[in-house]
Formats: sequence, structure tokens, C-alpha cells
Amino acid sequence: MPQIRANGIDIEYESFGRDGDPVILLIMGFAAQMTMWPTALCEQLAAKGFRVIRFDNRDIGLSTHLSHLPAPNAQELVARLMSGQPVEVPYQLDDMAKDAAELLKALGIKSAHIIGASMGGMIAQLVAINHPDVTRSLISVMSTTARRDLPPAKPEAMAALMAQPASDSREDRIKTGLNVIRVLGSPGYPGTEEEMLAAVSAAVDRAPYDPAGVARQLGAIVAAQPRNEKLATLRVPAMVLHGADDPIIPVEAGRDTAASIPGAELVIVPGMAHDFTNALLPVYLKRFSEFVMSVEQKAKAA
Repeated sequence: MPQIRANGIDIEYESFGRDGDPVILLIMGFAAQMTMWPTALCEQLAAKGFRVIRFDNRDIGLSTHLSHLPAPNAQELVARLMSGQPVEVPYQLDDMAKDAAELLKALGIKSAHIIGASMGGMIAQLVAINHPDVTRSLISVMSTTARRDLPPAKPEAMAALMAQPASDSREDRIKTGLNVIRVLGSPGYPGTEEEMLAAVSAAVDRAPYDPAGVARQLGAIVAAQPRNEKLATLRVPAMVLHGADDPIIPVEAGRDTAASIPGAELVIVPGMAHDFTNALLPVYLKRFSEFVMSVEQKAKAA
């Protein structure tokens, strides 16, 4: 897969489809590589007439790891936040949004349909807010506005997401990753054991383990301010897609996101939680493609 220099870092990306087709930019979530977006989903969206681009965020996968920056302590960050003290982090979600916008510009792409999942949804929201010139539409998936009074994650889900492997060994990293997938998995769209093992193993084998990079991403999430007021200023077509059974970002966060964006479409999927199983692929394909096609058709008719 190629790399390109954008916003001062090297970004690993992959492109599917024809250069002249409308572009969909996929932004992945916390501690997850771009390959968490199913290849089959990218290929099938491309087959419907879109150029699909996925990429590794900073500090994950094969993009630049900002090892010269400190790794914040998660417990200290949360404690300071809860007590109202100022929080200092190596970088903000706004910086990650700029990565995405500058990636498009480096690739010579004027604008794209921005789709982000979980932390990627937070970043996608900020691309639309801070970089409206590159945003054709916004789809926020299983994400949140960061409003402080929204329901919290289930304790077991947060514990699984924040768990460290017993060692840096491949076996321990796979074991930890499998536990995350199982705890966050969709009860109505379960993945098979074979599917889950293949996905986690591929991620472990693709890039070195970097807990400091993960901590820096977490710092950006924790330090983020609520986006409701800024989302209310958006004037782009938007859809919010959320699982009714999400244990890490409860569905109320999706409702709040949709309510904050003028004219946003809200889609709540029963049985969906916080993952990308093969069983969920038709849901994502249908919702993404129909929404983006509708935006493109309305733009042509205008």
C-alpha cells in the first residue's frame, strides 16, 4: 500500500475504484488500523461507482507514529477532566481531522463523502466542521458529540477496550484483541470465531505494538470538547448510523449527534453493537451507498 506526506506526517492509505468517481473517505476509530474497514465493503462500494479511500490514522498501523511526543496517562487525564482541571495532550482530534483533510488535498481530491466510525466519527465530524471545503457529506457511525452528560460506556466494555496484553507476544496480543471484539460484538450480527481470529491476527501481524501511540490517541479523545454547538452550524448532508446495542458508545450518543446536525438522518440498527462483522457488511453497504448516491443525485440536479 502507498504512503503520502500530508500535514507533516506520512499517511498509509489504500484506494479502491476509479480515480474519476466520487470519493468516499473512510476514517477508522481508536487504536484500530484502516484494515478494520472490511476490504469487501470497500470493493463493493467501488463497484457501485465510488472511489473509496481508507487510511491509517497517526500513531497506528503503518502511518507515522509520533514517538517523540509523550504518552499521557489515561487515569490522570480522566481524573483531571472530572475535577475541572486543564488537560494537556500531545495533539487534538482537530489535528487528526486536519490529517484527513490534507490527505485528500495531497491526493488531488477536491472533496469527498466523509465517513468515520467511533473515534473516526469524531474526526469525521471535525473534518466537516473545520474543513467544509473538502466535505461533500458526513456519515457519523457509532460515535458521539462528546457531550459530558451522555450515558457512559458499560464497565465491561471499557475494561476490555483499555486492557493491555499480558506481554508483547503475538499470542497475548491476539488474545486481548479477541476479547475486545467479543465484548463489543453485535448480538444480532455475530462474527464467527474463524472470522474474528483472522481479523485480529492480520492486525497484529501488520504493524508493531505501540501502546504509547494508543495512549496519545486516547488523550485526544479525552481532551475533546463537546461539538454540539459547532455541529449545529453544519450545512452539509449528514447521516448518523448507530447500533441499538452499542456497549461502548451507547445509542443515546448517536441520537444526540443527529439532533445536533441540522437535517441529519438518524438510522438506529437493532442488534448492532460496535464492530464490522461479515454479517453487518450488507447493512453498511446499503446505508452508505444509498445515502451517498442520494447526495450525488441531488447535487447533479441542483
